[in-house]
Amino acid sequence: MLTDNEKTGVYRAIFERRDIRQFNKKLINEHTLQKMILAGHHAPSVGFMQPWDFIIIKSQEVKERLAKVCQKEIQALSIHYEDEKKTKFLTLKLEGLKEAPITICITCDPTRGGGHVLGRNSIPETDILSVACCIQNMWLAAYAEGIAMGWVSFYKKPDVREILDIPPHIDPIALISLGYTDQYPTMPILEKENWEKRLSLNSLIHHDSWLK
Repeated sequence: MLTDNEKTGVYRAIFERRDIRQFNKKLINEHTLQKMILAGHHAPSVGFMQPWDFIIIKSQEVKERLAKVCQKEIQALSIHYEDEKKTKFLTLKLEGLKEAPITICITCDPTRGGGHVLGRNSIPETDILSVACCIQNMWLAAYAEGIAMGWVSFYKKPDVREILDIPPHIDPIALISLGYTDQYPTMPILEKENWEKRLSLNSLIHHDSWLK
């Protein structure tokens, strides 16, 4: 049972967690890094398959190569927007891989646990959903430690596999930027930039049926 102060801390982490792209040069100590990874490893997973692996990247050369393939994808995606929307998209800082002192590639192994993982046979993508739980755990742990975290997903998987020597059957689900920031936003960046607005919760709740 949590105390009232502990409950407040949990909800504060949930509501104030942000996706960060701006980092300063302060380094993360190894003990804190391991605590965040351990938090990820304690996420729930379907059938207890624990499909995640963590590739810790500190090499500036490797981070530069990853940033390059991300920028290539961002440029490719810009064709989906026109005029002012395209200009705004290209001015958004969508990755901070070169600036963050640590990047972690979090992967998903769909073969872990064998061919019949309890609870996964009916919905195969629950392995990726389990990895998403792992990432969320790390995000909340990062917030608790005062560390900024950004989830980068602008890349083609084969590019990341090649750079990080990932086997072909393993999915690179996320590139996570970790570091400290001098610019912690009070609201989500895309909301602040008027890219999207938070939906009304009441419009998303149904009772007994989608139609109710």
